Amino acid sequence: MDIIVVANGCADDTAEVASSFGPAVRVLTLPVASKSEAVTAGDRAATSFPRIYVDADVELGAHDIRALTAALREPGVLAAAPRRELFLAGRPWRVRWYYDVWMLLPGVQRGLWGRGAIAVNEAGHRRLAGLPTLQADDLAASLAFESHEIAVVPGAQVTVHPPRKLADLVSRRARCVTGVAQIERTQQLDASADRTRVADLTAIIRRRPAMLPRVGYFLTVAVLARLRSSRARARGDYSTWLRDESSRALAANPADLPR
Repeated sequence: MDIIVVANGCADDTAEVASSFGPAVRVLTLPVASKSEAVTAGDRAATSFPRIYVDADVELGAHDIRALTAALREPGVLAAAPRRELFLAGRPWRVRWYYDVWMLLPGVQRGLWGRGAIAVNEAGHRRLAGLPTLQADDLAASLAFESHEIAVVPGAQVTVHPPRKLADLVSRRARCVTGVAQIERTQQLDASADRTRVADLTAIIRRRPAMLPRVGYFLTVAVLARLRSSRARARGDYSTWLRDESSRALAANPADLPR
Protein backbone atom coordinates (compact mmCIF):
# COMPACT_ATOMS: atom_id res chain seq x y z
CA MET A 1 0.00 0.00 0.00
CA ASP A 2 1.10 3.54 -0.77
CA ILE A 3 -0.19 5.59 2.16
CA ILE A 4 -0.32 9.36 1.79
CA VAL A 5 -1.32 11.57 4.71
CA VAL A 6 -2.16 15.17 3.85
CA ALA A 7 -2.05 17.45 6.89
CA ASN A 8 -3.98 20.49 5.69
CA GLY A 9 -3.79 23.45 8.05
CA CYS A 10 -3.29 21.21 11.09
CA ALA A 11 -2.47 23.00 14.34
CA ASP A 12 -1.52 19.81 16.20
CA ASP A 13 1.11 17.08 15.75
CA THR A 14 -0.70 15.18 12.96
CA ALA A 15 2.24 15.43 10.55
CA GLU A 16 4.76 14.34 13.19
CA VAL A 17 2.68 11.33 14.28
CA ALA A 18 2.12 10.21 10.68
CA SER A 19 5.84 10.64 9.87
CA SER A 20 6.78 8.45 12.85
CA PHE A 21 5.62 5.38 10.90
CA GLY A 22 8.62 5.71 8.61
CA PRO A 23 8.92 5.52 4.82
CA ALA A 24 5.73 3.44 4.48
CA VAL A 25 3.75 6.66 5.04
CA ARG A 26 4.30 9.75 2.92
CA VAL A 27 3.28 12.99 4.63
CA LEU A 28 2.34 16.18 2.81
CA THR A 29 1.84 19.40 4.77
CA LEU A 30 -0.36 22.19 3.44
CA PRO A 31 -0.78 25.60 5.13
CA VAL A 32 -4.45 25.91 4.17
CA ALA A 33 -7.27 24.05 5.96
CA SER A 34 -8.99 23.07 2.72
CA LYS A 35 -10.25 19.54 2.12
CA SER A 36 -10.44 20.02 -1.65
CA GLU A 37 -6.81 21.18 -1.77
CA ALA A 38 -5.79 18.26 0.43
CA VAL A 39 -7.50 15.74 -1.86
CA THR A 40 -5.92 17.37 -4.92
CA ALA A 41 -2.45 17.29 -3.37
CA GLY A 42 -2.83 13.65 -2.37
CA ASP A 43 -4.08 12.78 -5.84
CA ARG A 44 -1.07 14.41 -7.47
CA ALA A 45 1.29 12.49 -5.21
CA ALA A 46 -0.39 9.13 -5.84
CA THR A 47 1.02 7.04 -8.68
CA SER A 48 -1.23 3.98 -8.96
CA PHE A 49 -4.78 2.62 -8.80
CA PRO A 50 -7.09 1.82 -7.19
CA ARG A 51 -7.22 4.80 -4.83
CA ILE A 52 -9.07 5.10 -1.55
CA TYR A 53 -9.88 8.50 -0.11
CA VAL A 54 -10.25 8.32 3.67
CA ASP A 55 -11.34 11.12 5.99
CA ALA A 56 -9.14 11.76 9.02
CA ASP A 57 -11.90 11.09 11.57
CA VAL A 58 -12.91 7.54 10.56
CA GLU A 59 -11.30 4.12 10.98
CA LEU A 60 -10.62 1.72 8.11
CA GLY A 61 -8.54 -1.45 8.47
CA ALA A 62 -6.28 -3.31 6.07
CA HIS A 63 -8.86 -6.10 5.65
CA ASP A 64 -11.47 -3.52 4.69
CA ILE A 65 -9.12 -1.95 2.14
CA ARG A 66 -8.55 -5.33 0.50
CA ALA A 67 -12.30 -5.95 0.32
CA LEU A 68 -12.84 -2.58 -1.36
CA THR A 69 -10.13 -3.15 -3.95
CA ALA A 70 -11.54 -6.60 -4.70
CA ALA A 71 -14.96 -5.06 -5.37
CA LEU A 72 -13.40 -2.66 -7.87
CA ARG A 73 -12.25 -5.61 -9.95
CA GLU A 74 -15.86 -6.69 -10.55
CA PRO A 75 -17.12 -5.95 -14.10
CA GLY A 76 -18.75 -2.53 -14.40
CA VAL A 77 -17.91 -1.35 -10.86
CA LEU A 78 -16.17 2.03 -10.83
CA ALA A 79 -16.50 3.07 -7.17
CA ALA A 80 -16.91 1.27 -3.87
CA ALA A 81 -17.50 2.15 -0.23
CA PRO A 82 -17.55 0.18 3.03
CA ARG A 83 -20.59 -0.47 5.15
CA ARG A 84 -20.97 2.14 7.86
CA GLU A 85 -20.68 1.40 11.59
CA LEU A 86 -21.63 4.32 13.83
CA PHE A 87 -19.75 4.46 17.13
CA LEU A 88 -22.46 5.85 19.43
CA ALA A 89 -20.99 4.97 22.83
CA GLY A 90 -21.16 7.97 25.14
CA ARG A 91 -23.55 9.88 22.87
CA PRO A 92 -26.71 11.36 24.47
CA TRP A 93 -30.15 10.32 23.27
CA ARG A 94 -30.41 13.63 21.39
CA VAL A 95 -27.71 12.37 19.05
CA ARG A 96 -28.63 8.68 19.04
CA TRP A 97 -32.29 9.32 18.15
CA TYR A 98 -31.31 11.32 15.09
CA TYR A 99 -29.03 8.58 13.77
CA ASP A 100 -31.56 5.86 14.58
CA VAL A 101 -33.71 7.41 11.83
CA TRP A 102 -30.89 8.57 9.55
CA MET A 103 -29.47 5.07 9.21
CA LEU A 104 -32.82 3.77 7.90
CA LEU A 105 -33.10 6.28 5.05
CA PRO A 106 -32.80 4.76 1.54
CA GLY A 107 -30.27 7.33 0.33
CA VAL A 108 -28.08 6.76 3.37
CA GLN A 109 -28.12 3.01 2.82
CA ARG A 110 -27.31 3.02 -0.89
CA GLY A 111 -25.10 6.09 -1.35
CA LEU A 112 -21.32 6.34 -1.15
CA TRP A 113 -21.53 9.50 0.94
CA GLY A 114 -21.43 9.87 4.72
CA ARG A 115 -18.98 7.00 5.12
CA GLY A 116 -15.68 8.86 5.14
CA ALA A 117 -14.11 6.43 2.65
CA ILE A 118 -14.57 6.09 -1.11
CA ALA A 119 -12.54 3.79 -3.38
CA VAL A 120 -12.23 4.19 -7.15
CA ASN A 121 -10.41 2.40 -9.92
CA GLU A 122 -8.80 4.28 -12.80
CA ALA A 123 -12.05 4.54 -14.77
CA GLY A 124 -13.88 5.80 -11.68
CA HIS A 125 -11.16 8.34 -11.04
CA ARG A 126 -11.60 9.76 -14.52
CA ARG A 127 -15.28 10.25 -13.75
CA LEU A 128 -14.47 12.22 -10.58
CA ALA A 129 -11.77 14.30 -12.24
CA GLY A 130 -14.40 16.28 -14.14
CA LEU A 131 -16.30 17.41 -11.04
CA PRO A 132 -16.06 21.00 -9.80
CA THR A 133 -14.75 21.79 -6.32
CA LEU A 134 -17.66 21.24 -3.96
CA GLN A 135 -18.05 21.25 -0.18
CA ALA A 136 -20.15 18.06 -0.21
CA ASP A 137 -17.50 16.21 -2.19
CA ASP A 138 -18.55 12.73 -1.07
CA LEU A 139 -22.16 13.33 -2.15
CA ALA A 140 -20.96 14.74 -5.46
CA ALA A 141 -18.78 11.66 -5.97
CA SER A 142 -21.73 9.39 -5.26
CA LEU A 143 -23.96 11.26 -7.70
CA ALA A 144 -21.33 11.02 -10.43
CA PHE A 145 -22.00 7.29 -10.83
CA GLU A 146 -25.01 5.26 -11.88
CA SER A 147 -26.36 2.81 -9.31
CA HIS A 148 -24.93 -0.19 -11.18
CA GLU A 149 -21.46 1.38 -11.18
CA ILE A 150 -21.09 1.53 -7.39
CA ALA A 151 -20.81 -1.11 -4.69
CA VAL A 152 -21.36 -0.86 -0.95
CA VAL A 153 -19.17 -3.73 0.20
CA PRO A 154 -20.53 -5.83 3.12
CA GLY A 155 -17.07 -7.27 3.79
CA ALA A 156 -15.58 -3.82 4.41
CA GLN A 157 -16.45 -1.72 7.44
CA VAL A 158 -15.66 1.88 8.30
CA THR A 159 -16.16 3.16 11.84
CA VAL A 160 -17.68 6.65 11.90
CA HIS A 161 -17.67 8.82 15.02
CA PRO A 162 -20.86 10.94 15.24
CA PRO A 163 -20.98 14.18 17.27
CA ARG A 164 -21.15 14.02 21.06
CA LYS A 165 -23.34 17.11 21.39
CA LEU A 166 -26.58 18.32 19.80
CA ALA A 167 -25.01 21.64 18.81
CA ASP A 168 -22.27 19.84 16.89
CA LEU A 169 -24.83 17.56 15.26
CA VAL A 170 -26.79 20.60 14.04
CA SER A 171 -23.56 22.18 12.74
CA ARG A 172 -22.64 19.04 10.85
CA ARG A 173 -26.12 18.75 9.35
CA ALA A 174 -26.12 22.45 8.44
CA ARG A 175 -22.89 21.89 6.53
CA CYS A 176 -24.62 19.06 4.64
CA VAL A 177 -27.60 21.29 3.78
CA THR A 178 -25.25 23.98 2.47
CA GLY A 179 -23.30 21.42 0.47
CA VAL A 180 -26.45 20.07 -1.20
CA ALA A 181 -27.52 23.62 -2.09
CA GLN A 182 -24.14 24.22 -3.76
CA ILE A 183 -24.46 20.99 -5.76
CA GLU A 184 -27.90 22.01 -6.97
CA ARG A 185 -26.52 25.39 -8.12
CA THR A 186 -23.92 23.71 -10.32
CA GLN A 187 -26.64 22.05 -12.44
CA GLN A 188 -24.15 19.29 -13.24
CA LEU A 189 -25.47 16.83 -10.68
CA ASP A 190 -28.96 15.87 -9.55
CA ALA A 191 -29.12 15.49 -5.77
CA SER A 192 -32.90 14.96 -5.71
CA ALA A 193 -32.63 11.16 -5.73
CA ASP A 194 -30.86 11.13 -2.36
CA ARG A 195 -33.05 13.74 -0.68
CA THR A 196 -35.09 12.63 2.34
CA ARG A 197 -38.76 12.52 1.43
CA VAL A 198 -41.86 12.47 3.58
CA ALA A 199 -42.60 9.07 2.05
CA ASP A 200 -39.29 7.75 3.38
CA LEU A 201 -40.12 8.83 6.93
CA THR A 202 -43.68 7.55 6.64
CA ALA A 203 -42.36 4.17 5.52
CA ILE A 204 -40.13 3.99 8.60
CA ILE A 205 -43.10 4.67 10.89
CA ARG A 206 -45.24 2.14 9.04
CA ARG A 207 -42.60 -0.57 9.46
CA ARG A 208 -41.68 0.44 13.01
CA PRO A 209 -44.45 2.38 14.77
CA ALA A 210 -42.29 2.81 17.88
CA MET A 211 -40.01 5.06 15.80
CA LEU A 212 -42.64 7.84 15.62
CA PRO A 213 -41.09 9.98 18.42
CA ARG A 214 -37.64 9.60 16.86
CA VAL A 215 -38.92 10.60 13.41
CA GLY A 216 -40.47 13.72 14.94
CA TYR A 217 -37.17 14.54 16.61
CA PHE A 218 -35.31 13.87 13.34
CA LEU A 219 -37.49 16.46 11.60
CA THR A 220 -36.81 18.98 14.38
CA VAL A 221 -33.03 18.62 13.94
CA ALA A 222 -33.46 18.90 10.16
CA VAL A 223 -35.35 22.19 10.55
CA LEU A 224 -32.70 23.57 12.92
CA ALA A 225 -29.98 22.61 10.44
CA ARG A 226 -31.76 24.37 7.58
CA LEU A 227 -32.12 27.50 9.70
CA ARG A 228 -28.42 27.34 10.61
CA SER A 229 -27.52 26.92 6.95
CA SER A 230 -29.81 29.67 5.62
CA ARG A 231 -27.38 32.53 6.26
CA ALA A 232 -24.51 30.79 4.47
CA ARG A 233 -26.74 29.93 1.52
CA ALA A 234 -28.06 33.49 1.33
CA ARG A 235 -24.56 34.95 0.98
CA GLY A 236 -23.29 32.13 -1.22
CA ASP A 237 -20.75 30.93 1.35
CA TYR A 238 -19.88 27.38 0.38
CA SER A 239 -16.38 27.33 1.83
CA THR A 240 -16.88 27.76 5.60
CA TRP A 241 -16.41 24.32 7.15
CA LEU A 242 -18.61 23.82 10.23
CA ARG A 243 -16.36 21.28 11.88
CA ASP A 244 -17.63 19.01 14.62
CA GLU A 245 -15.00 19.19 17.35
CA SER A 246 -16.83 17.00 19.87
CA SER A 247 -16.39 13.72 17.97
CA ARG A 248 -12.64 14.31 17.75
CA ALA A 249 -12.19 14.32 21.52
CA LEU A 250 -11.16 11.03 23.10
CA ALA A 251 -13.71 9.32 25.28
CA ALA A 252 -13.19 9.86 28.99
CA ASN A 253 -13.07 6.10 29.45
CA PRO A 254 -10.57 4.40 27.08
CA ALA A 255 -12.68 1.24 27.28
CA ASP A 256 -15.38 3.08 25.31
CA LEU A 257 -13.15 3.43 22.26
CA PRO A 258 -13.62 0.99 19.34
CA ARG A 259 -11.00 -1.70 18.84
